[in-house]
Amino acid sequence: MVRANGAVSLRELARVVQTSEVTVRRDVRALEAEGLLDRRHGGAVLPGGFTRESGFPQKSLSATAEKTAIADLAAGLVEEGEAIVVGAGTTTQELARRLARVPGLTVVTNSLLVAQALAHANRVEVVMTGGTLRGSNYALVGSGAEQSLQGLRVSRAFLSGSGLTAERGLSTSNMLSASVDRALVQAAAEVVVLADHTKLGTDTMFQTVPTDVITRLVTDEPPVHDERAAAELQALADQGVQVAVAGATPPGGTADPVPPGPPQRRDVPLPGQRRNVTPGPPSLRTASALTDPTPGDRERERAARVADLRRR
Repeated sequence: MVRANGAVSLRELARVVQTSEVTVRRDVRALEAEGLLDRRHGGAVLPGGFTRESGFPQKSLSATAEKTAIADLAAGLVEEGEAIVVGAGTTTQELARRLARVPGLTVVTNSLLVAQALAHANRVEVVMTGGTLRGSNYALVGSGAEQSLQGLRVSRAFLSGSGLTAERGLSTSNMLSASVDRALVQAAAEVVVLADHTKLGTDTMFQTVPTDVITRLVTDEPPVHDERAAAELQALADQGVQVAVAGATPPGGTADPVPPGPPQRRDVPLPGQRRNVTPGPPSLRTASALTDPTPGDRERERAARVADLRRR
């Protein structure tokens, strides 16, 4: 599956082979020891994946359910009559399909896929950058794209990428894409990053958005035993990033019904404003607080974290 798709998630592997993610994780570790693949947070890629960028067909098959949930949640942030920029990516393409229902919207993008999703939307104006077409992700890049963004000012930028860490922020594997994404960020008053849990803790070559520039992260709920993702979310929240989790449910129950209209937002509250944090109870426990937990302890700990997020 990795050879065919370039990358695969542990969740998808477990579904296909009908076993647990714990078993899959063990087998992936063994395959990595043989040099057949490289492990990445929440999945695996071909060897040398740190510098490799998957093409659109591979990306479109990865974490599809998670991207849909993220797009549903992110669309609720956009209001009628706004002017926004939307970067290239399969997750932002999903977002664009939902933005077609927002009247009076102006969307600036360097993505052919985003523009296509909005091409027939009623009362939505699409403004495309110039630039050179990158066939691997159907995006316009280069000096033409960057120059067309000069002097532009919009309310929000919605961006995706190849990896996200609290230390470096959002990153990608391609230099030209990173440069255009930085230009998109410069045009926006707020930056919203769309990243599924498989990208949390992954670091790639070129930084696009430093952590202190990211206003909000919209992500999905990590798997039960994915402590690394929980620790990364806590670290991002500690640095002032507002974290919205799609699909979070209370332990032993179901989520509250979603009323008609835009999706509800579930945010990880900050202890204070960015760069001026006041003491307060942590919304997530850090990885250092989890000392040799048993599987049952980890599940109870994660359930308590989710309950705390919803309560706050």
